[in-house]
Amino acid sequence: MFATYRTAIGVLLFAGFESIAGAQSHPAVPPGPDNFYIGTPAGWVHPKTPWGDPDLQGVYPENFVGSVPMQRCVGRGRGGAAACDPQKAFLTEEEFKAAQTRFEKAPDQFKNAEQEGQAGRQFLRGVTDPEPPQRQTSLIFDPPDGKFPEMTLEGKKQGEAMKSGWAMAGEHLIFNSYQDFDLKDRCVTHGMPASMLPFHYNNGIQIFQVPGQVIIFIEMIHDVRIIPLNDNTPVPAKVQQWLGFSRGHWEGNTLVVETTNVKPGAMMVNSAMPGTPQIHIPTSDKMKITERFTRINNDYLIYEIKTEDPVVLTHSWTARMPWKNDPNYKLLEYACHEDNRMVRDWITVSRAEQEGRTGPNVKVPQK
Repeated sequence: MFATYRTAIGVLLFAGFESIAGAQSHPAVPPGPDNFYIGTPAGWVHPKTPWGDPDLQGVYPENFVGSVPMQRCVGRGRGGAAACDPQKAFLTEEEFKAAQTRFEKAPDQFKNAEQEGQAGRQFLRGVTDPEPPQRQTSLIFDPPDGKFPEMTLEGKKQGEAMKSGWAMAGEHLIFNSYQDFDLKDRCVTHGMPASMLPFHYNNGIQIFQVPGQVIIFIEMIHDVRIIPLNDNTPVPAKVQQWLGFSRGHWEGNTLVVETTNVKPGAMMVNSAMPGTPQIHIPTSDKMKITERFTRINNDYLIYEIKTEDPVVLTHSWTARMPWKNDPNYKLLEYACHEDNRMVRDWITVSRAEQEGRTGPNVKVPQK
């Protein structure tokens, strides 16, 4: 798949640097599976920044691919796991049109909840982002069956010791300390690579460029990645950050970003999203992430992210997806849990449950 893709649009990926004066127009690349059925028009010229770098700037809300399961034939199985083909990477044209029709005819659940006086459901529907259907059947393309790789024994051991406010199948959650919550529960970070994957809300990702740097602003938990270009300065292993240290370089018009020195502690993927493994997947300080950003026309780029972690995983996995630029998307302040009440209140209720005190007489302490 990857070799075919890079051959099919090799002019876009590996044509080499173009000066502003010598910018070249590209031949048409018809829509097909190698470009997520998003073509490149004939004569299209890749935009450049004023200093001559390929221009990737824009706002790319990831809910555009939020309907796609992480794994193929898992979770939202595209017709059910029993009928799902793990080697089928894309829906047929007829299947995709049927999915679009269902999406367009789906009832407005926000309005329905409002009319029924269901304030809680109305709130939840109001804060989640729309997730239009896509032709791809999973975010993961490697392994070829679209499945998450097996974990190592050490990875399983660390995962079983992790705590989170997101319950796994059959898990009964008990909270006695802030340490019983994961980093995203506590509004610290979603970590890497999870921060670069879709979620149910606050999906905005904005790319800025300045000479020598690319900046990626992540709406979720207001994280910012500052990526130096062509900087080979070594970073000592003991120096770690939640999102790691990233270094970028250009391969033709493709931005390649390598990230290491990730501070362990965050989950590798968002367990709340469809098709994600229903186990806690940790990260280690040996994790390496390689991303590729390739613009294919004025509105779309293709994003690829490969994750390697020999401590946690038996082999690597790679996700690929189209990102659509939406200049009308508004990135909002991410206030997380207002007034920092959530963690405290969940601990109070959990302790009451453990002591057998449930119901309306449970008192939640006030400020």
